[in-house]
Amino acid sequence: MLPNTGKLAGCTLFITGASRGIGKAIALKAAKDGANIVVAAKTAEPHPKLPGTIYTAAAEIEAAGGKALPCIVNVREEQQIINAVEKAVKTFGGIDILVNNASAISLTGTLETDTKKVNLMMDVNVRGTYLTSKTCLPYLRKSKNPHILNLSPPMNMNPMWFKNHCAYTISKYGMSMCVLGMAEEFRGEVAVNALWPKTGHPLMPDFFLDAEIDVTAMKPESHGASQAFKEEKKSSGSKHEGPDGAKGHTESASSPVAETFRVIQGAISKEFVRSTQGVFQFELSGDDGGTWYIDLKTNDGSAGFGKPPVTADVVMSMSSGDFVKMFTGKLKPTMAFMSGKLKIKGNMALAIKLEKMLTQFNSKL
Repeated sequence: MLPNTGKLAGCTLFITGASRGIGKAIALKAAKDGANIVVAAKTAEPHPKLPGTIYTAAAEIEAAGGKALPCIVNVREEQQIINAVEKAVKTFGGIDILVNNASAISLTGTLETDTKKVNLMMDVNVRGTYLTSKTCLPYLRKSKNPHILNLSPPMNMNPMWFKNHCAYTISKYGMSMCVLGMAEEFRGEVAVNALWPKTGHPLMPDFFLDAEIDVTAMKPESHGASQAFKEEKKSSGSKHEGPDGAKGHTESASSPVAETFRVIQGAISKEFVRSTQGVFQFELSGDDGGTWYIDLKTNDGSAGFGKPPVTADVVMSMSSGDFVKMFTGKLKPTMAFMSGKLKIKGNMALAIKLEKMLTQFNSKL
């Protein structure tokens, strides 16, 4: 954690998307220096799934030692941006730092990305960043030490960063292009830079950073099963019946996939179901493949072969061998996702909760 130096005391920061996440974290850090923070975000009323509003964020900022001005701003609406900037200047006397943090994400392929999601990402990430910068620049140029900071990545032209989520990549790189263009256009007047934080999360890859890829995780392994799987039990094949009545799939009780789901079933607890509230469906190819599920939403939870008892929130597709490697700690979920071995459809927030599952299940495998 960087120490507070007091250099931001009295400075006014206009931060988009500051009601939660990284935007709020930046706001709170600046608030400890005694900065003025314009909380420019959409959420004025409590969201059923996402914590925080512009007003709760403002309260936290003032409790941390700063001054806050909550403003309802959807960066897709130019007039809302203009109104908030004018209010900020009237309240605090100017703007010293603009943080373009507001962003939209959909990690989906070209054919799977709805037009409305394409429009959202382009409008928020590219157009919103551009218009907010344009609106703030006349006031930034009057500041003694003006800055624009965009939460956007280095522009890595490696095709792997485009192939699985082309629209998202284009939109984020658009923010980075704003940095390059405006930094040169306003050189000597306004400092324009980008910040791209590492996630530090096993299931949220550090997008666009090739240096972070552990290539050893992509090397084929000679054994995909854990030691527990190698100690095979002598048993005959057993028939499984999924909740949807699917029959006829014969598995050896000691097969890696069947054994993995057996262990998962044994590890499920009421507390785990309560905290996760998600249903995961796995479409596995190769040996011991087929449709499997982990239900961490219904009753006491369950896992096994077939479709889940209720509609899945997340559908994950991969080979059975890679599935076993992932659940036994031999293949990092990040690498599986980024290398294309793991494809995810549905609720990404729930997919991220798979980390907790892996931590608990790996201790039992």
